[in-house]
Amino acid sequence: MVDTIQIFCKNTGNYVDVRGGETLLEIYERLKNEIPLRPICAHVNNKTEGLTYPVFKPKVVDFIDEKTPSGQRMYVRSLCMVLAKAVRDLFPDDGLRIEHSISKGYFCSLKRQEELVEETVAAIRRRMEEIISSDMPFVRHVKLASDVTEMFRQEGMSDKVQLLETSSELYAAYYCLDGFIDSYYGDLVPSTGYLRVFDLQKYKNGMLLLPPDFAGDCRVPAKMIPQEKLFKAFTDYIRFNGIVGVSNVGELNKIVEKRSNVDMLINVAETLHDKIIGRIADEITERYHEGGARVVLVAGPSSSGKTTTTKRLSIHLLANLIKPQMISLDNYFVDREHTPRDEHGEYDYESLYALDIEQFNKDLNALIRGEKVAMPTYDFATGKRVYKGDTLQLTDNSILLMEGIHGLNPELTKSIPEKQKFKVYVSALTTLSIDDHNWVPTTDNRLLRRIIRDYKYRGISALDTITRWPSVRRGEEKWIFPYQENADAMFNSSLIFELGVMKDFAEPLLKKVPHNVPEYAEAHRLLNFLGCFREIGNRQVPSTSLLREFLGGSSFKY
Repeated sequence: MVDTIQIFCKNTGNYVDVRGGETLLEIYERLKNEIPLRPICAHVNNKTEGLTYPVFKPKVVDFIDEKTPSGQRMYVRSLCMVLAKAVRDLFPDDGLRIEHSISKGYFCSLKRQEELVEETVAAIRRRMEEIISSDMPFVRHVKLASDVTEMFRQEGMSDKVQLLETSSELYAAYYCLDGFIDSYYGDLVPSTGYLRVFDLQKYKNGMLLLPPDFAGDCRVPAKMIPQEKLFKAFTDYIRFNGIVGVSNVGELNKIVEKRSNVDMLINVAETLHDKIIGRIADEITERYHEGGARVVLVAGPSSSGKTTTTKRLSIHLLANLIKPQMISLDNYFVDREHTPRDEHGEYDYESLYALDIEQFNKDLNALIRGEKVAMPTYDFATGKRVYKGDTLQLTDNSILLMEGIHGLNPELTKSIPEKQKFKVYVSALTTLSIDDHNWVPTTDNRLLRRIIRDYKYRGISALDTITRWPSVRRGEEKWIFPYQENADAMFNSSLIFELGVMKDFAEPLLKKVPHNVPEYAEAHRLLNFLGCFREIGNRQVPSTSLLREFLGGSSFKY
């Protein structure tokens, strides 16, 4: 006799009797007339589970679709396995590498083909369409990690072998799709028929996998947006990864196991950062001596390391005999009663129009002309901009240097001639992959940085940071990312070793997120993600490292 248990379905607001072992998909089929969405997965006790998940105990179940972050990740993961199978079917002696997100999609390449041609991409797309039309099931298996490792070894998937060999887990999960095996760090949809919306286009020397337009109409694929400069920044770092022999987490973990090579890896990565910042400073100096670059604007999304980048850039400029004068954009906030409000009625300090753009441009022009300018100070206690007698005047060989999220938005400096501006975009463009089919999202890198920084310097819990993160991301999509290609220079602030270092800082904070809140789903996902990495001690990280902005112990004052 099968036991009957009760679950609470958040979508209907009711308790539901289910048979022990009944899957989420079977439960949904009975309730679908009461649930106004077609789920792609569910949050079960605030953990993301696939629809084939069997229920044996009372649970709280919230069915979700691809409009949610968890649903989007599951859709894309599943689509990636379809792509991997299509490549294996057509090119059994080659291998797929899914490298990073770009241009609203995911850049992919084949290991043995330096340049993909249109015909190859079209053939792969057609094979994907055939697989999806066949509605093949994704079948999840769990076996001893040693057995799964051997399976991947026989398939020639050395990247997955290395990762499993450096894992401390006894068991490992993998998926089978019509005889093709692969592993992903999260569940997949029940079958390929769920994935009818996608596109695959030739892009640069590879191809671009485009998922649905999650931010707009999910019934059509996202439209590719050219991001030439961002792509080059990714490509440069991928080349660096190849030179140092660390392209995925398994290779990084192997170096950590050997211990003797960790210091060298950290030193090389830090030197690369310094070299790139020095190169940007040289370019600014050259432009300055040609009569331009009087205003240097450093912009980027949250926790990209803008502040440390600006400080290190300042040092390099001084070494070039250029004196940077710092301006804080915060001092140009409009009085609080004039600050725009967001959709929740809260003051939106991330809006461009929270700044007094007219006064800012007036002061910049006066400074460029060599005039002495009275500088404001924003009093956050009173919400007023005040003048305390502070002045600023540019002297010979001096420039203005400022950081802020709006630095690349032409509206911010609309009255300043382009020749007089030099714009730097900073972001953590993570190029380290978990394995060939699982990349590290740049947003995860930045979120972990922010969780650590918020707790250390502001006493803000991981729960509160995770709660706030979707709003931060919406602000970035609106105010930062549309303008990133306006940059004169791009600086990738990611460090190839940093996730191994942050692991020790982030895990205790994430474990404090209560299980009974929706944010636990994200905390649980991040903990699983960090579980892929071997811990790297932070004592080897120099005091000038950008990572110190988040960990503490920096020689810079913030």
